[in-house]
Amino acid sequence: MTFNLKKLLYISLSFLALQVYAQDDESLEELFETKYETPLTIDLEADVEEEVTEVKEKKKKINPKIFYGIKTKRGFTRHGFGDRVVVELFHYLKDKDYVGPDEYVRDFYWYDFKKKKIVNSTRIKKGYAGVLHGHYVKKMGDQVLEEGYFYKGMKHGRWVRLSRHDILMDKEVYWKGWTKQSMLSYYDFQRTQLKEIIPVHYGEKQGEYFAYHSNGNLAVVGYYQFNDKVGIWREYYPNTRVKREIKYPLEPFDDTPPVILKEWDEDGRVIYDREKFRASLD
Repeated sequence: MTFNLKKLLYISLSFLALQVYAQDDESLEELFETKYETPLTIDLEADVEEEVTEVKEKKKKINPKIFYGIKTKRGFTRHGFGDRVVVELFHYLKDKDYVGPDEYVRDFYWYDFKKKKIVNSTRIKKGYAGVLHGHYVKKMGDQVLEEGYFYKGMKHGRWVRLSRHDILMDKEVYWKGWTKQSMLSYYDFQRTQLKEIIPVHYGEKQGEYFAYHSNGNLAVVGYYQFNDKVGIWREYYPNTRVKREIKYPLEPFDDTPPVILKEWDEDGRVIYDREKFRASLD
């Protein structure tokens, strides 16, 4: 009897313990179910597809005929004989995108359809000319002699010249026809009325200088070499008539003072002539 009572008591306690353990196990299950309602999975394939799509978008093909947002035509010209044949490869504007030279521009390049050659001139007639715009290269055989870019007829960006032996002869950076170091000043804040252009090359005043009246007409033109004025400088009235011619030394670093050669009034009458004045003194 005592044994059966002990055995019954042991069975009862074991059953109770199993119930408690089962309750604890269910509470743990509920805890985990609350935290992780859906499986933690990563779609690697989807990520890879997104990356591939992104790379494809980055490698989008570029139209080789479009420069600065404008579609162009290709052209070429050839001159010379034998192994000295020079080929020029260039791009030019379509008729619908034609633009003439700016009133302040110094150099303007276009392809003459009649003469079949590239010319540098502001005297241009629509229909007979292809305004250069885009990549340009000049070659002799496989050797590049000159390379750069044009923007609506003007040199723009980096330009280089090389010898037949691939030796760098000259390198310059342009901004719409002017060397990028050049200093431009304007009459207005909107930069529509140009006042002065000081040519700068490698940190020194070098090249042709221009100044303009407020009406846009030329006021002064002359040349700089190594920061010095050289040769003949001309001044103009606002009505475009010549006002004065001044002679500077032909070479830089010459301390010879400049002299006025001639001077005119606004109606074009000579009011001073150095040669005649000197002759009157003899």
